[in-house]
Amino acid sequence: MNLVLDAGALIGIDRDDRRVAGLIELGRRAGAPLVTAAPVVAQVWRNGGRQARLARRLPMIDVRGAGLREARAAGELLAATGTSDVVDALLALVVVPGDHVLTSDPADIRTLLDGREIPAIVVTA
Repeated sequence: MNLVLDAGALIGIDRDDRRVAGLIELGRRAGAPLVTAAPVVAQVWRNGGRQARLARRLPMIDVRGAGLREARAAGELLAATGTSDVVDALLALVVVPGDHVLTSDPADIRTLLDGREIPAIVVTA
């Protein structure tokens, strides 16, 4: 099981949100690796000097890239689910069965995961 972090979770880290920190700590205690997609980092990253908390945590997160294959798969997933958030679709592609997804957008993530028929637990950040 991985703990997959969306933009809301990374923003929570950056803002020292206690709920997000607590959920991440529970995941880490359970031995869950932290995972996200590179476009999610791009969505939240603005200034490393001002995002010290996030900068310190990023090395602990497995940030997965997105190439042509993932881009096409994300587009197909968006078409299949009738959604439009490319970053959420790319994040949904890194989720594997049994993962927990920490998100500020549970409805859209659930729709995308259902479109992939991936059994995962969606937790609101």
